[in-house]
Amino acid sequence: MPSDDGPLVALVGNPNTGKSTVFNALTGLGQHTGNWPGKTVAVARGEFCWGGVRFRLVDLPGTYSMFPNSPEEEVARDFLVRQRPAVTVVVADATCLERGLFFILQVLRLTPNVVVCLNLMDEARRWQLQVDVEVLARELGVPVVPCVARWGQGLRELRDAILAVATSRPTLRPPGAAETATRTEDTAPGARCGTADGAGDAAATVVRDDMITHLYDKAGGAAAAAQRDDVVVNLYHQARDIAARAVKSPEKRGPTLQERLDALLTSPWAGYPLMFFLLAGVFWLTLEGANCPSQLLSVLFAWGETTLSAILQGWGTPGWFHDFTVFGVYRTTTWVVAVMLPPMAVFFPLFTLLEDLGYLPRAAFNLDRLFQWAGAHGKQALTMSMGLGCNAAGVIACRIIESPRERLIAVLTNCFTPCNGRFPTLMALSTLFVGSTVHSPRGGLLSALAVLGLVLLGVAVTFLVSWFLNRTLLKGVPSGFVLELPPYRPPQIGRVLVRSLLDRTVFVLGRAVTMAAPAGAVTWVLANTRVGGASLLTLWARWLDVPARALGLDGVILLAFFLGLPANEIVLPIAVTTYLAGGFLTYPDSLAALHALLVAHGWDAERALAVMLFSLLHFPCSTTLWTIYRETGSLRWTAVAFWLPLTVAVLVLAVVNLIVG
Repeated sequence: MPSDDGPLVALVGNPNTGKSTVFNALTGLGQHTGNWPGKTVAVARGEFCWGGVRFRLVDLPGTYSMFPNSPEEEVARDFLVRQRPAVTVVVADATCLERGLFFILQVLRLTPNVVVCLNLMDEARRWQLQVDVEVLARELGVPVVPCVARWGQGLRELRDAILAVATSRPTLRPPGAAETATRTEDTAPGARCGTADGAGDAAATVVRDDMITHLYDKAGGAAAAAQRDDVVVNLYHQARDIAARAVKSPEKRGPTLQERLDALLTSPWAGYPLMFFLLAGVFWLTLEGANCPSQLLSVLFAWGETTLSAILQGWGTPGWFHDFTVFGVYRTTTWVVAVMLPPMAVFFPLFTLLEDLGYLPRAAFNLDRLFQWAGAHGKQALTMSMGLGCNAAGVIACRIIESPRERLIAVLTNCFTPCNGRFPTLMALSTLFVGSTVHSPRGGLLSALAVLGLVLLGVAVTFLVSWFLNRTLLKGVPSGFVLELPPYRPPQIGRVLVRSLLDRTVFVLGRAVTMAAPAGAVTWVLANTRVGGASLLTLWARWLDVPARALGLDGVILLAFFLGLPANEIVLPIAVTTYLAGGFLTYPDSLAALHALLVAHGWDAERALAVMLFSLLHFPCSTTLWTIYRETGSLRWTAVAFWLPLTVAVLVLAVVNLIVG
């Protein structure tokens, strides 16, 4: 954990300027970075040493203005005003400097201890933009460091500038800084924050207090609002004038490659089909790439089971302890790993590549039209995409939605996006009961299309339920928003692979194993505790059988979903455990063995479809429910988050079973 000693450095900037990349490069931490706005929704902390000084670095949420429009922007504003960091590093995008200058000028009204990190200089050169760093530093009166953070360029100079500002070393002041301190207020924004003498400090305090008054005065009525508008207009004019002096742009020669790609990917007629084929390709690669590793893991874990069994028997452990450990805890846990790890190891890197490339904001742009129809917020498209990795993460991402009403709609409907815990079940059942109807390679393609169809169904249900909530429990007028389409960037393959495996695959797998081990133990106890000649697991399954049959399921499957509340990954292992008379989980040494076991217990294509639909639409896992409670602070809305999707799942299955039956 970062210590409480050393100068405090705040890292601020507009979304999608590479701020988190700068943070990672300075601290060496593995905070995940993504090429889409609104990704940073929490404060990250780290440390770095330079020049014999240990700095505490805080990465604040991305913000466009010190006049906040969201909780995240309020966090950034309040931190700068109240914590008064020793150095504030403003990360700006060199390709759209005027917008960054508007934010920089606001920060300079609050503190003189600023370093500007002019990031993405490689993209500026590619766009033939000539940025005069010396002119920019002279105009602002603070150090300006050109950087390409993703490749580590300029980071040494950035550390030097931070050290210089923190220790007030005059030899490292930017060109023209001394002259800037004596310029007039209208032409020297940085000078407003004061000089090194006492008079300058007093003037800086006056300006700072005046700016804080504008930031926090919401009760001043029309007069206060008009003053704030004057401040904003003045800052915009200054940003435009400085950008005109510091940046030379090439003459316009027609649409660029990015503009042509955007016209294609976001068009009403081409955007949706391309999104469809991209997702289908990702699912197909996931299914095809996961088969062989899953079988290898099954063989490896079968050997591990034999070894563990021999060790326990050699120690002379009681028979019940041996069976509890091997057949309960070990088999359930290794089942989860064998089923989950291969598809996640393929899916998450592919999804992260699309994210890093910059495609996800384009997909969100397309989906925004449908969210407007549903009366929901367009940013819900981004939170829904986050839910593909983990619904709990998707719920946390809903913080980027400013409206409390629309944020709650996004929270309550996020579970209709299939998470990583449900993907293995969907993929396994589509392979066994859909792809097996035709021969390879068409079987794999058909399985991928089936999974894609389920994902699209989840999206459709999200729209419909959002529309319903917008007209019943959560009535209101939908708010507008601006979605920034960041430039396309070549993904960093190595970093994407490492981050997707560590941040997503290993993290999620660890959570699943943590849930699977005790769940396997409880399931084994229930399966081996007998009352009247039948196990508790069997008795409960019989009790649920009648309502389950009305949904196209059976009591075993419905019981497995409720016992699988801690983690969706363990639903199938619990069902298999219950099917077996001895209460021992048969290890899935092959998909064919799993298929034979399910068919022997009455499974067919219709039942597999019902299970997949219920898996897609049913209640969130316990981790997501806990996250919803933490985000909403309400037991009532947490209960709604449980019963709403369960009701939708029951209604959909009842209708489907009525039609199929």
